Amino acid sequence: MINISTREWALFSSLLAYSLVPAFGGLLRVIELGGGPAIVPENPRALGDPGPVVLHVLSSFLFCLVGALQFLPSVRRHYPALHRAAGRLVATAGCVSALTGLWMTHFFPFPDELQGPLLYWVRIALSFGMFGLIVWAVLAIKSRKVLEHGAAMLRAYAIGIGASTQAVFGIGWMVAFGTEMLGPARDGMMVFAWVFNLLMAELLIAKMFAQQSRPIA
Repeated sequence: MINISTREWALFSSLLAYSLVPAFGGLLRVIELGGGPAIVPENPRALGDPGPVVLHVLSSFLFCLVGALQFLPSVRRHYPALHRAAGRLVATAGCVSALTGLWMTHFFPFPDELQGPLLYWVRIALSFGMFGLIVWAVLAIKSRKVLEHGAAMLRAYAIGIGASTQAVFGIGWMVAFGTEMLGPARDGMMVFAWVFNLLMAELLIAKMFAQQSRPIA
């Protein structure tokens, strides 16, 4: 049993719940592709080439959920072996998620109302960026650059949970206006969700570096 504080449990639970927003629909899609009942709306791209979809859903699920564990100071401090083992899993899953996302963005035929040029190029850039950040994080920790490692993984995590923020924004739009956001407006919302996540990550990183440089009284 991992002994962590109530505050850390609250943080961990919040990250899990937030990550499950898009993961739930993705897991239902995996069940469907595995021969289960069709619960979510049909997706011809997934049915035509299920391999990348299944890999992307499962790797993203692991990256977001196991990655949430890495944010807990008690785990890093008191369970270093668990942190390292989980980190290897998170790094591998994150790389698979980024590369399968890159593959689907480029090779899957998206209708214009679901992906225009803006969203296409941002997805391409962020897929490469997420992969590069994870590789840099691994190299940084091997060189004992702990803060740089944490900053790179936090930025990669912000990209990885972009689907959660997009789902929240999209659901909010549907509740407010009664229709699904499509076309350029949807592209803009999707991009803004990633920008929002990365801005939040930069604020946390700045706080993390400031605490590290604060002189000990």
